Amino acid sequence: MRRLSLGSRLALLFAACTAAVSLTAGLLFSHASKHHFVELDQQLLGARLSQLRSQLAGVDSADKLAARLPALRGELSHQADLALRIRGAEGELWFQSRPGLPEDAVQPGLATLRADSVDYRSLSVPLDEHAEHAAQLTLFLDITHHQHFLQGMQRLIWLTVGLSALATALLGAWAARRGLRPLRQIGEVAASVSAHSLTTRLPVAQMPEELAQLASTVNAMLQRLDDAFQRLSAFSADIAHELRTPLSNLLTHTQVTLTRPRSLEEYREALHGNLEELQWMAQLVNDMLYLAKADHGLLMPNRQPLELAAEVDALLDYYAALAEESDVQLLREGAATIEGDRHMLRRALSNLLDNALRFTPQGGTIKVSLTAGLSITVANTGPAIEAGALQRLFDRFYRADPARREGSSEHAGLGLAITRSIVQAHGGGIRAECEGGWTRFVINLPG
Repeated sequence: MRRLSLGSRLALLFAACTAAVSLTAGLLFSHASKHHFVELDQQLLGARLSQLRSQLAGVDSADKLAARLPALRGELSHQADLALRIRGAEGELWFQSRPGLPEDAVQPGLATLRADSVDYRSLSVPLDEHAEHAAQLTLFLDITHHQHFLQGMQRLIWLTVGLSALATALLGAWAARRGLRPLRQIGEVAASVSAHSLTTRLPVAQMPEELAQLASTVNAMLQRLDDAFQRLSAFSADIAHELRTPLSNLLTHTQVTLTRPRSLEEYREALHGNLEELQWMAQLVNDMLYLAKADHGLLMPNRQPLELAAEVDALLDYYAALAEESDVQLLREGAATIEGDRHMLRRALSNLLDNALRFTPQGGTIKVSLTAGLSITVANTGPAIEAGALQRLFDRFYRADPARREGSSEHAGLGLAITRSIVQAHGGGIRAECEGGWTRFVINLPG
């Protein structure tokens, strides 16, 4: 069974509400009109009753009534819609002004009766209200025209309810369709999204207040998808670019080696050359797998208490020989304790130190600063880095030195990206600064 659309549901809801309101108002008006006519009839019958009691005062038998009948008939002839019946104290009929009147009501007082397709309002009271056994006087008022009016009004009420419900349904459908246009627009944008149309955005300023937040959320989602797609495209291009050179070297080296018979030593040297390229490619693949795990939140640090001063000192001892060759001074100041993964943090700091050693000029200084607020700063002297390049240092395969842009078996430009992933896995952040002849990488970790 086909489900109703939101617009159809709103239109039906509008129609139901309008019909309910119209019906309620019509029923209340009908009840008020009916009650109003009853009051008018009661007043009219009460006035006629007073006149008849005055005219029939002292009548306590059929004989006395017979003497006053001519005057009574003359009085009733002037009131065509009024009829009279008088019965004795024992219920015998003394007088009836016209035939075909309905039987008296069971209870005395005001009643509504019907006879021969004519509606009557009757009033039954004693002729002498002070006598214990008095004759019974019943006045009949023809109210057929009142009933016709009420019936016509009820038909008008039902017609009004039906027409108003239909009109409201049509107007509600039009209003709902127009009001839901932004939702259809959101659906159209979502349906048109593809790898080639991620730049489409919803006009938030033109959206109703209720949908502005949804439109902003959809735009933010499209922006994230666009950024992720751009990164993925750049990532694929970078991988192809980085692997092209070592693969080309391997092919060329192997082809040259196989062009003629060579000695065992020459084959050994050729295999050693290929091994270096293969080792670099294997390291590149491992780094990419590591970053892929980080992107999917699969890096789970094995947290344990660490004395960062001891960890940093161990790394500085490891790089001491390389620093001595370049006449670079290694320093560490401050101390801090953290709950973290020893191997992951050592890898992050090792990447920063290796990067600093490559770009620190001869006779420069590399300083690692630790603060109790869980801040780690790796600073090195050297040439300034442009502000635009600082924002991209943590991008994959990015290298600030244009001379090293082509594929290299030494550095692929993934070290800083891996460092950022490790810091983020620990719940921290990292940023790069460059001022006063110093380049600083500042790591902030949660306490």
